Amino acid sequence: MSKEKKITILFVVLIFSYLLYLTSCLGQAGGPTGGEDAASSTSTDDVWVSSSTSTSIPTTSETGTEATEELIRLALNPAPGGPFADFQTADFMGPSICTLCHIGLIDQSGKDVSMPSDWRSTMMAHSGVDPVWQAKVSSEVARNPELQEVIEQKCVTCHMPMATTQSLVESLPVAGLDDGFYSPEHPYHAAAIDGVSCTLCHQVTDENLGSMESFSGHYVIDTATTAPNRMIYGPYTNPVANQMRNQSGYTPAYGEHMLSAEHCATCHNLYTPFVDGEGTVLGEFPEQTAYTEWKYSEYGTQTESCQSCHMPLADGAVKISQTPGGLAAREPFFQHYFVGGNTFMLEILANWGGDLEVSATQEEFDETIARVEEQLAENTAALSLNELSLTDGGLEAEIRVDVFTGHKFPTSIPTRRAWLHFVVSDASGQIIFESGKQNPDGSIQGNAADADPLAYEPHYEVITQPDQVQIYEGIMQNSDGEVTYTLLRAASFAKDNRLLPVGADKENLPADIAVYGLAAQDADFVGGSDLVRYQVDTSGYEGPFTVSVELLYETLSYRFVQDLLLDKTELTERFGAYYNSSDKTASLIDSLVISTEK
Repeated sequence: MSKEKKITILFVVLIFSYLLYLTSCLGQAGGPTGGEDAASSTSTDDVWVSSSTSTSIPTTSETGTEATEELIRLALNPAPGGPFADFQTADFMGPSICTLCHIGLIDQSGKDVSMPSDWRSTMMAHSGVDPVWQAKVSSEVARNPELQEVIEQKCVTCHMPMATTQSLVESLPVAGLDDGFYSPEHPYHAAAIDGVSCTLCHQVTDENLGSMESFSGHYVIDTATTAPNRMIYGPYTNPVANQMRNQSGYTPAYGEHMLSAEHCATCHNLYTPFVDGEGTVLGEFPEQTAYTEWKYSEYGTQTESCQSCHMPLADGAVKISQTPGGLAAREPFFQHYFVGGNTFMLEILANWGGDLEVSATQEEFDETIARVEEQLAENTAALSLNELSLTDGGLEAEIRVDVFTGHKFPTSIPTRRAWLHFVVSDASGQIIFESGKQNPDGSIQGNAADADPLAYEPHYEVITQPDQVQIYEGIMQNSDGEVTYTLLRAASFAKDNRLLPVGADKENLPADIAVYGLAAQDADFVGGSDLVRYQVDTSGYEGPFTVSVELLYETLSYRFVQDLLLDKTELTERFGAYYNSSDKTASLIDSLVISTEK
């Protein structure tokens, strides 16, 4: 959203607020003055929404639900900007300590590649304040209250790692909700909301990396060593130590593992417990397995690790610190972009950052969003026409999807989906066939899951009807074989046809990353690509015909969100307000347009 548009929205908020205020005053002036009627017109029936200017906006019950939702939609509270966090615990420090030396770093093209400023507007920096994550934790606890401690400890370990680690060292409770890390009153709240920060990642040792012992947040940090001898790892040999030891109490050391996929795997290979209908824990579910997917791909046998794509190289060597003087430039220098595919949550953080203790600026979020959009458009997947034929009564088109990611697409938590939007138009421009159109509310026309929470769209080899949609996704099922969106009930996948990375051998993948559902029998669904054939009845229409195809992607599926919002917790309702107020248009990965001969 442009700055000009946001200014316009805020102006509308102020005008609308003033009009509502006048209406309220007039209603009170002409309304009852005492007794039961007077009581019914007081603020007990009011809904109060805080605007970005902290002005309370009253809406009486007479304005209706639609007016209330409109106010929430307009009441943006953008990320205000501010200093880097300056908290300090026994083992961690806020990034303000890093900015003393690591700001103003320039690569050979003259571009600023400073680590803290690139990081501060990423999802990594906001893992602790991510409102959909917080809402999901509260939802899982609401559904399984007897497992609250298990749920919260599992979730905060990677989303609030500094607060978690410090609490474990000091034998303090590890929790997020209530008076836990979410609370501003908690002594480690500042460390918690700083997400995956500098002194967390760079203190992770190489112990057990790449093994099951290190997955699911079992990173190892040496908390027994005290300042100034605490090791903080970087990718360069022979680091200059005295400056950092004196400024921060950390001793820089070479850590080969800092450039490894195994380092990232500590949190991006995550196994969560699942329970039966009685709440009994039955086992673990591979909630996200980006590292294992990478390992079984072509990339896992080469030198391209996670950092290669998600922390792209700067132009040439970079002097990595302003002090001491005379430091030699180092290369390779990996930019701290941590670029993924989640523009939707970045927009929410930018638009309501003032509610969420976000310190990055709108401009910084815009830069990160632009990087994500470029990543999605240039480095994710591509469409091509494999075959097109036209008969007297029909059109057939075979569409090929090629994937470039080093893991499944989409990967990570199975809330994400990609799909094909396929349209055929006649010579007059009239649409005669359309599959996969997205609705403004985020749902997909024809998708069984969006219409029925217990159903899902199967994988297709051939599509002949508009209500058939090729959706690449993971659909979870519980121990009773029913579709579920509750992570603690997820026992296995009913469907997993997420596109496989190049080099993945579908027939020999381990169960954690295997293909499930009809895609397992589709000979054209292989490592690196998929073929989908569309058959369209064109009788009665005049050509030439135009075929347009889009590969679309979103991080939060409509059905996942609707399921989440069934739980009426404070955090789910807060996220629901953000979600309902946001543009849910999917990200465009690639598109193509083909015309036939008449």
